[in-house]
Amino acid sequence: MANYQIRILPSFEEDLNQIVDYIALTLSNPSAAMNLVENVHKAIEERANYPLSFQAFPSQKKRKHPYYVIRVGNYSIFYVVIDSVMEIRRILYSKRHLDSHL
Repeated sequence: MANYQIRILPSFEEDLNQIVDYIALTLSNPSAAMNLVENVHKAIEERANYPLSFQAFPSQKKRKHPYYVIRVGNYSIFYVVIDSVMEIRRILYSKRHLDSHL
């Protein structure tokens, strides 16, 4: 099992904060928001053990580093692997046209 360092980008943190605010404040469900945060962090930590063992996310854009996706409920977490670093870039609502937001 490889040891990959996890790097969280500000874009991911901003996305997650907006999602949490929407669930907790707009939908008035703070416990669901906290559960989502816990599930997201758990999924990222688990994937860090084998981040390249999954098919890359199909994209129309040419990229230096392909995106990979982790699905958590209705959300998709996007990351790339650069050397021994798993870089977490975005979390988006899965029903959106995802490629246009990456």
